[in-house]
Amino acid sequence: MNCQVRGDPRQQGIRSLKWGVSVGLLVAVTGSYWLVQAAEDKKFRELKADPAVVEFAKNIDGRDISLRPITVLKPVAPCKQFDNCYSPEKVKLGAMLFFDTRLSGDASTACVKCHHPTMGWGESGEISVGYPGTSHFRNSHSAMNTGRLAKYFWEGRTLSLEAQAGAAAFGGSAGNVQPDMAQARLMQVPEYRQMFQEIFGGPPHWENQSRAIAAFQRHALSSEPAQVPFERYLMGDDKAISEQAKKGMQLFAGKARCIMCHNGEVFTDEDHHSTALPRPESFGTDPLRQIEVRFRARSNGVSNYAAVDDDLGAFLNEHRKKDVGRNRTQPLLEIKYTAPYMHNGTLFTLEEVVDFYNKGGGEDRFGTKSPLMKPLNLTEQEQKDLVAFLETLSSDEGKLPGMEFANPKLPPYGNTSTITGIN
Repeated sequence: MNCQVRGDPRQQGIRSLKWGVSVGLLVAVTGSYWLVQAAEDKKFRELKADPAVVEFAKNIDGRDISLRPITVLKPVAPCKQFDNCYSPEKVKLGAMLFFDTRLSGDASTACVKCHHPTMGWGESGEISVGYPGTSHFRNSHSAMNTGRLAKYFWEGRTLSLEAQAGAAAFGGSAGNVQPDMAQARLMQVPEYRQMFQEIFGGPPHWENQSRAIAAFQRHALSSEPAQVPFERYLMGDDKAISEQAKKGMQLFAGKARCIMCHNGEVFTDEDHHSTALPRPESFGTDPLRQIEVRFRARSNGVSNYAAVDDDLGAFLNEHRKKDVGRNRTQPLLEIKYTAPYMHNGTLFTLEEVVDFYNKGGGEDRFGTKSPLMKPLNLTEQEQKDLVAFLETLSSDEGKLPGMEFANPKLPPYGNTSTITGIN
């Protein structure tokens, strides 16, 4: 799923509270399966799939599926990326670069254009607007909690935030900038030269600007467990979520089978699936989106790209027919703030999302629809309960991560005479 809530104003706030977790033992609670984790003087719950769900998955596609439990969020390790360790100075620099339009071809498009703090660090349109003169062909991801993932972009084509930041900056429908031009512009800003020297030990460089932006996303845009109702519930606060949401939680791990794909601490298996979403109408009416779909096919080696009129999904990675229309499972944390949903933004509310899955997904246009997609037979009340649970996966109003970095003051260009030394 993807992000941003139409028509609802985004509240701003500040991050707070750091903490830690560890491991423990299994118990059953009212038909659900929980793992109680001992962490010094605390015990944390852990949501596991109902055994019937695991059995269902095995019977459907013959795989021995090991569904990860849903746990309390752990702190992001300072050196999760071994060559890009955390420092507050690096995060500050990354936040500035995230908002700086000079890292785009015509100096008009910053990362924040498609990942805005008032829109859940995403974008409110069904399809991302893209670079001037172009249109994207997919819905914009939220930048929140990306530091907890191992794959990036909808088809999972990059394996680090650093690579993702660089690819987005020079992508034709995103930043559309040449690395050497971006580097030259950063060199022309005295404050940036000083910050790069202090943080990285040298002048502005393309790879290090990607590291700084990645550090900002990884460490500043990560949800705080104390601000998320369901996380507080896992940490032992029984009143953190309503009785209706608790019923929805049982459905999530049981009858609704959401946990088959949405598992782990950020609610994603990071695998690729096709839910058979309908083709966006704009793909047949908007020339810019038609151009973008074919451009992506051509740039990814599809020989008959001129005949392509839809998003091919993970097929663009390795050209395997079974991957046509398949996209990476989207995380669910902060989902309340990140509508419209799905890779093509065709579902606008959580109610629509639940209804879509309850019907067993859409029409299998490519012949690759996941065998896990079956009608759920949820009642109207059960659908409401499930939505109530999904809404607990988001931070409290005004407590979204990273808001203290929103709209930083950006340094101006300076005189080249201040530059000393030529390498």
